[in-house]
Amino acid sequence: MRQRLAIIITITVVLVLLIALNTASYVTAERPPDTEFEPDRSTYNAGKTGTLAFYDLLAESGRKVMRWGENPQALLDSEGATGPTTFVVVGRTRAPFEADEVQSLLSWVERGGQLVLIDRRPDQRLLPPSGDWSISTQASELPGRSLRPESVEEMTTGMPLVQPTIPSIFTRNLDAVLPSKFSGTISVVSKLDNASTDAADEEVTVYQSGEEQRGGVNGRKSSATEEGERPLRSPAPVVHLEDHRGGLLVDYPHGAGRIVILSDPFIIANNGIGLADNLQLGINAVTSRHGIVAFDEYHQGRGATRNQLLAYFAGTPIMWMVGQAILIVLVILWTRGRRFARPLPVARVDRRSSLEFVASMAELQQRARAYDLAIENIYTRIRRVLVRYGGLGHNSSRSEIAARVASRSEKLNAARLESVMRDCEDAINGAPLDSKKALALVRQLRMIERVLGLRIRSRETRQTSEGLRQDTL
Repeated sequence: MRQRLAIIITITVVLVLLIALNTASYVTAERPPDTEFEPDRSTYNAGKTGTLAFYDLLAESGRKVMRWGENPQALLDSEGATGPTTFVVVGRTRAPFEADEVQSLLSWVERGGQLVLIDRRPDQRLLPPSGDWSISTQASELPGRSLRPESVEEMTTGMPLVQPTIPSIFTRNLDAVLPSKFSGTISVVSKLDNASTDAADEEVTVYQSGEEQRGGVNGRKSSATEEGERPLRSPAPVVHLEDHRGGLLVDYPHGAGRIVILSDPFIIANNGIGLADNLQLGINAVTSRHGIVAFDEYHQGRGATRNQLLAYFAGTPIMWMVGQAILIVLVILWTRGRRFARPLPVARVDRRSSLEFVASMAELQQRARAYDLAIENIYTRIRRVLVRYGGLGHNSSRSEIAARVASRSEKLNAARLESVMRDCEDAINGAPLDSKKALALVRQLRMIERVLGLRIRSRETRQTSEGLRQDTL
């Protein structure tokens, strides 16, 4: 037991030292500042480049929004009333889309979902062609490392307000927006442009968010169709906003769903959402359909597959301390299981307890009716205690012991104490003694202990008294 106690104390001391050392040496890693060069477009980010303000505003205004932390494959499994109808990907994601994820996401759009891409240069794999039209994006100017995202002047220098190109569900309640000078340009290219110069005037009917309205490529109106002709859904992309460089907001059908492209995440970011009608444009872009709007957090590095316990302690010394503690325990177990010296013989342990020994002796005394031996065992110890209590020597007479003890304690009478001591010594020396008289003497001795507060062995008292009582019965 002492060896185990020493091991436990050693482990505890080592763990305390490790905790103290880890705590003293731990330095909190500074979070890198938000920059337009390496932005964090997550809805969890409250920094200048984040989209937390936009997400909270949508949620507090009663719109159904959620953070999507699963693989896009789960979109196909969540179709129905409980699944999202709009999936929003903002900015350049921390984790790129895998080929199977792109296929799953586009399959979900083909089944009727709406994909909203808010980026200067979206992944081209997420921009499939629509009929004879192909869509591409480019950014003529990229932000540098020294650019301060909190400076509106640096972000929008030389940029005019952009007004809607055509009236649509994406431009309702919209007067003008202010993009950044780093906004991308959306280009729509048609094969018909190379075939004939009159292709731009071809009749098309554009389907926009459940409403059928007249339109054409880049918002040009088409001529009237013949009376009685049923409008058809055109695959032509529609430019709802454009500046002097090109398209800013474009949408086009893909299967039964639609793909919406907004070429500047600055419009809905925390540092640009409050400028002009940027907020209204962001709301129109992501809520053009009824249902749940899901923001992609899986590719922003905040997927639900990550262990939440490890994520909670990430960036703290807790995990290092736990690892060191486990290593110490494994080393101790390994050392305890190996022999580093010659083998020693197994110690022979007496399996009899002290209680069994006392019970055996009491039974022998009871069968032999050796009451004098029982009195001698108890009286000898009590006499030693009385000698120490009175400050006398072991050769002192009982009269001296009784007088000195009575003088120090007013609760005992010297004559009575001397009488009890004399009766005990007579019984030890061979005077007639039966079980009742022996029990009475033991009770008087124990009474002296209680009066003087001299507790010797309560267990022995109980055992002796029980043995004498059983003999009497």
